[in-house]
Amino acid sequence: MLQCIFLLSDSGEVLLEKQLTGHRVDRAICDWLWDQILTQGESLKLVPVIASPTHYLFQVVREGITFLACTQVEMPPLMAIEFLCRVADVLSNYLDGLNEDVIKDNFVIVYELLDEMIDNGFPLTTEPNILREMLAPPNIVSKVLSIVTGSTSNVSNTLPGATASCVPWRKTDLKHATNEVYVDLVEEMDATINRDGNLVKCEIYGEVQVNSNLSGLPDLTLSFANPSIFNDVSFHPCVRLRPWEANQILSFVPPDGQFTLMSYRVMKLKSTPIYSIDNIAVQFRLPPCVASSDLSSNYGAVNVLVDKTCSWTIGRMPKDKAPSMSGTLVLETGMERLHVFPTFQVGFRIMGVALSGLKIDKLDLKNPLSRPHKGFRALTRGGEFQVRS
Repeated sequence: MLQCIFLLSDSGEVLLEKQLTGHRVDRAICDWLWDQILTQGESLKLVPVIASPTHYLFQVVREGITFLACTQVEMPPLMAIEFLCRVADVLSNYLDGLNEDVIKDNFVIVYELLDEMIDNGFPLTTEPNILREMLAPPNIVSKVLSIVTGSTSNVSNTLPGATASCVPWRKTDLKHATNEVYVDLVEEMDATINRDGNLVKCEIYGEVQVNSNLSGLPDLTLSFANPSIFNDVSFHPCVRLRPWEANQILSFVPPDGQFTLMSYRVMKLKSTPIYSIDNIAVQFRLPPCVASSDLSSNYGAVNVLVDKTCSWTIGRMPKDKAPSMSGTLVLETGMERLHVFPTFQVGFRIMGVALSGLKIDKLDLKNPLSRPHKGFRALTRGGEFQVRS
């Protein structure tokens, strides 16, 4: 049972406080956490569970905003972390982004969303489609009406019918002029290459994203050609676990619109032609001892900012030459050579390819009201891809 939720800025300021039970959690717990971060370093923000002298703390950081939950009782930590991730996802979806200014400008709707998502410390309604029926997202018209009428509530007067359904993530009596469902495989590659050019770490984190616009109550099954490649998987609540455990088949009644059906991790990669890679960009920070620099490349554009952050935009990999960067570094007085070397962050995109090698076998719809249109796509992009020098 969670007792309180705080939203903190990147500087430790409390942007929002939501007490969830009769036990009031003092804001001093936020000061304690911030003191620990200043003492132990920014890496403490990556620790999801922290035991303070008085409370258990759970934290998730998104776009510089720390979602902090507190409790004094024993509870499954994964439940708290998953709930905070759901809160972050819902707010980002509702507010079209997530930052300090957005939270301050929409604190009323943030409070109202938390009221609907958690009750007396226990998660309640976390499905975005149902929340949108209960609470209208903010827009220019609603903001003008709130100023004119003085009413600031966006909460609906009627309870969505799906809340009493066996599939609470889906609206009732849905009708679409054209029945269609699209499935995207979206993957991110995390890798670390050491200064000798050896691959130290390489993993793929992927999502099966579905955009469903189907009438009625569709029942779908999605199968993969090679499900044995998965190392870890997690599912949307709509997925039935027994068919997956028995035959590695995803059987589900989908929410309406876009949602993430499944997340997975793969540690074995498929080889792909290097010339299919585009949107290549390299970023790194020059060491503090560098007084000035003059960098150039034989392909793409190199920019050096005032804070010594360098960005090299390459775009699509050329076929006629290997991109390279060269230049001159001027060190501060008294320095003869570099003692600290930069780490290069590499970003890229590969359209139409899932580097994990995952392939969709088929997508079936039971008892369709009309023949649906189905489509499949794949995309791989760079995640935490580091090259150490």
